[in-house]
Amino acid sequence: MSGSGLAADAAMVVFPIDLFLPGSDIHSVVERKAEFYDALTRWSAPAAVTSAKGARLVQVSAADHDALQTKVANQYLSSLWGDGLPIVPATEARVAWILRGSAGPREKVLGKFPPRGGVATVESVAIALAMAGGRPEYLPVLIAAVEAFLDPHSDSAALQADSGSVYPVIIVNGPIARQIRLNSGFGCLGPDPQHPAGASIGRALRLLQQNLGGALPGIGAMAMYGGMRYTNAVFAEDEAGLPAGWLPHCTERHGYAPGTNAVSLVFANGVTNIKRRSAVKETAEDDIERGMYRIADVLRGAQLGILPGYREGTPGVLMIPQVIAQVMAGLGWTQESIREFLWEHSKVPMSQLRRSGAIEWIEIQAAESAGLDPWPIASRADNLVVLVAGGGHPTNACWLPACCPHVIGRTISVPERLDELLAEADRDLGCGSEACVI
Repeated sequence: MSGSGLAADAAMVVFPIDLFLPGSDIHSVVERKAEFYDALTRWSAPAAVTSAKGARLVQVSAADHDALQTKVANQYLSSLWGDGLPIVPATEARVAWILRGSAGPREKVLGKFPPRGGVATVESVAIALAMAGGRPEYLPVLIAAVEAFLDPHSDSAALQADSGSVYPVIIVNGPIARQIRLNSGFGCLGPDPQHPAGASIGRALRLLQQNLGGALPGIGAMAMYGGMRYTNAVFAEDEAGLPAGWLPHCTERHGYAPGTNAVSLVFANGVTNIKRRSAVKETAEDDIERGMYRIADVLRGAQLGILPGYREGTPGVLMIPQVIAQVMAGLGWTQESIREFLWEHSKVPMSQLRRSGAIEWIEIQAAESAGLDPWPIASRADNLVVLVAGGGHPTNACWLPACCPHVIGRTISVPERLDELLAEADRDLGCGSEACVI
C-alpha cells in the first residue's frame, strides 16, 4: 500500500496468495465481505509516513561468543531478515563505520522500496551493507544503485513482484570501480575473494529488496524460480581495455562524461555463456564474423521477457572480453556497427513467432512491431547494451537477457574522506594492485 503512495497503515483485507492462483475456490472472499465494508466506511487516514524513523535496536545475549553467533543467526532467520547465508550483525558501531562512506546525512530519504514501501534512508542502506559484510568505501556505489532502483522509470514496482525471476544488474563506470576493487575481468559476475565489493553491494541491495520492499518468495517476490543470485550482479566495465575511440557505457547510454563515477541499472532474467571463438584455425576476420553470427543466433532466441524493454529499454547486456574488442577495433568494427550487426542478424522470422504463439504477446506489449517480418528484438539497434568486460581470453562472450523498460543511470557521490577509506582497505585487505594478486 505504502509502495503505491497510500498511507502505510491503510486499511486492507489480507488473504493468502494461494487463494488467487488458477483453480482455487474464492468463496472465502464472499464470506469476509463485511471486512471490505468496514475498511471502506470506517477507516480514517492518519498522518502519512514520509520519512524513516530510527532503526529499532534488538538486544541479544548468550553465554559465550559461539552461542551468541548462533542466536543472532537464528534471530535474523526467524524475523525473515536474512537470506539463508551467514549475516554480519548490524551493530551500532558497525553501521557507524559503514556510514563513513556516505557523502550525505544518515537520515536522508532515498525513496520507498516496492512493493511494500519501506522507506530507504542512507542509514538503512548502511545497515544492509553491514549485514552483507560490506565496507564503507562500497557505500557510495550502493546508494547510487538504490537511487537507480527506486527511479520510477525503472519499473521496479512491477519487476520486484514479477513472476519471471528478474534481478537487478549494476554496471559501474569510473575510477571508483578500481579503487574499491570491483571486478571487470576474470570472474566479474563472481564470486571472487580478490574483488569482494560486487558481492557485498549486490547482496545488500537484495536485502533491501527483501527487508524494506517485502520481496519474500511467494509474497512480495513472485519469481517462480528466483533470480538464482543472492548477490544480484554488480561489476565494472573494463574501461582500461576499451579500444581507442570506444566510449564507456555510462557515456554511450547516459551521456555522462568519460571518467564519471556512475552506475547503470538493468533488470535481467538470466545469463548465457556464448562460445564465440571458432573451433578451427581461420583468419581473424572469419573468426570475428562467425563469432558475431553465433552471438546473434543466441540473441534471436531471446525469451518474451525482453518485450518490456522493446521501445526504450534493452533486450539485454552483451559482454565481450577486451582481447576480442581490440581485435574487432583493429578490423574496423565500432560499438555502433556491433550493435547494428547484432540487431539486424538477430531478427526472428514471423512464421516462427506465429508457430510458437509469441506474436500474441508482441501484439499486447509491442503492438507497433507486430507487422514486421522478420521481427527485430528491439525497436532500434541502440537499445542493445554492449560492454567490454570479462577475462582476457578470446573463447567466450556473455549475454544477460533483460526484462527492462528503461536502463537507469545515476552518478556516484563520493565522500571527501574516500582516500582515507581506501588507505584503510589497503591496510585491511592488502594493497589491491595487480602485483598483490596471488
